[in-house]
Amino acid sequence: MSKAIICGTDAHDNSLVCRVGVDRGEPETLSFGNTRSGRKKLFDFLNAQKQKHGAERVVLAYEASSLGFGIYDDCVSSGIECFVLAPTKMRKSRKDMKQKTDVKDAQLILETLRAHILGGNELPSIWIPDDQTRDDRELVRCRLDAAHKLTALKTQVQTLLKRNGVIKSKSAGNSWTKTYRAWLEVLLLPNGARIGLSSLLRQIAHAEAEIKLLDAEVERLSESRRYAEPAKALVEQLKGVGLLTAMVYLTEMGDLRRFSNRKQVGSFLGLAPSSNESGEVSDHKGHITHAGPPRVRKVLCQASWCRVRLDAQEHLVYERLVAKNPKKKKIAVVASMRRLGVKMWHVGLEAQVNANVFDKAA
Repeated sequence: MSKAIICGTDAHDNSLVCRVGVDRGEPETLSFGNTRSGRKKLFDFLNAQKQKHGAERVVLAYEASSLGFGIYDDCVSSGIECFVLAPTKMRKSRKDMKQKTDVKDAQLILETLRAHILGGNELPSIWIPDDQTRDDRELVRCRLDAAHKLTALKTQVQTLLKRNGVIKSKSAGNSWTKTYRAWLEVLLLPNGARIGLSSLLRQIAHAEAEIKLLDAEVERLSESRRYAEPAKALVEQLKGVGLLTAMVYLTEMGDLRRFSNRKQVGSFLGLAPSSNESGEVSDHKGHITHAGPPRVRKVLCQASWCRVRLDAQEHLVYERLVAKNPKKKKIAVVASMRRLGVKMWHVGLEAQVNANVFDKAA
């Protein structure tokens, strides 16, 4: 049996804590800086170990985080196999959660990777998006973040008014209409509050202008060869799905061919119910897992409410589920989100295959 150098890495912004072992041998702990030079030192060490022990493979794994895929890319460039693991799927005991250290985290990753390489156990690795998908995500995520900042600013305005005992008059109209904004501009407030409100209104105007610019960029991206047909199909065939929802879905999901069935889609989106079927409990379903990209769940929630209002069939299904659980309407909403996520997969997959977008340079 060929030997393998196995490295479990706990990655942080500035450091890499590694547990490195040869097959089942006792691992050693090493630390490196999380910089290009630091990663090069790690890879040089691993390749030196490969030569020393006559191993045929060098395999490294780390958990997915906000660090992105830089470590993965550098591993591949250095000829090292690399897996990025899903933190939500790592098996951790309560004791592990209460006694966390960098070395213990690295050891857990090592043991998980070792069980996969030597024992054939399933590895909770994630799909690695190509460079184009990663870059497209940056734009779409920036658009979502801008909307989040705008919502926060509007909430700050409401809080400021509340602190100063201001009650909206009937003449102000609905919130954030032109009439309401004009009312805010002439509202009599103490000097400090007036300055604060004016600042917030300027920030809101800037945020709204920025969102318009980003919307134009997202629309331009949606017209590129990779997204033109899938985005058009999703918007035209599914009520309640707008261009932004379609682009969030397509960029976060990537190549839809990687999913084989609706269960895999629901599981990836974190919309599958958790289950407890151990012991005498035969089939107890709990809350959804919340695994996968939260951005997709957010836009699916917004689109699902639109579908409940606009689509007669969806409205009937929603009402039937609410009738079964009148005190838990969220169950009906989640069910609508899951159905929509699966429908978007079917429609988007057909469009991607017809356009052949992942088989050619997009």
